Amino acid sequence: MTRFPLILALLILTATSACRRVAFEDSVLKKKQVSYRIGELSNHWHRVFVEGNDLAFSETDTGRAISINSTCEGHDDPPLPVLTRHLLMGFTEREELSQQLVQLDGREAMRSRHIAKLDGVPVELELVVLKKDGCVFDFTYVAPPGQAEARMPDFDALLAGFHAERDR
Repeated sequence: MTRFPLILALLILTATSACRRVAFEDSVLKKKQVSYRIGELSNHWHRVFVEGNDLAFSETDTGRAISINSTCEGHDDPPLPVLTRHLLMGFTEREELSQQLVQLDGREAMRSRHIAKLDGVPVELELVVLKKDGCVFDFTYVAPPGQAEARMPDFDALLAGFHAERDR
């Protein structure tokens, strides 16, 4: 499987596509209205730049990718299931494998696993959506089918280290 379909998946998962100034150093992202820390990823991952996402990482030649995005305005206040469905737009033959409420940064978040197709290419998706202090945070892990579990501990570590602070 080539990396192109998964990078395209990251583009589709973008909640907004506006250009934004962000700084990322020592696992902390800072941008207008919000700053947040993520847990450290293993050395299997390297940062890539995907327009519209705060952060994106891929693993060379495996087709796995992780993206993080935050939106602090223009999203109204939709419930977590609606935010999750929004992330699935553009995918076909979607099948929900699991969905549960989890704690993330002191708040309730929704974590779900799906299999779907993007332009006819099957993918496995692990999605987490969180609302905190007027912001929406989306975490996405995309992998070829049957290959997500190998790096799921990396995604879990990224989430475990997450902490956001709203800049007012």
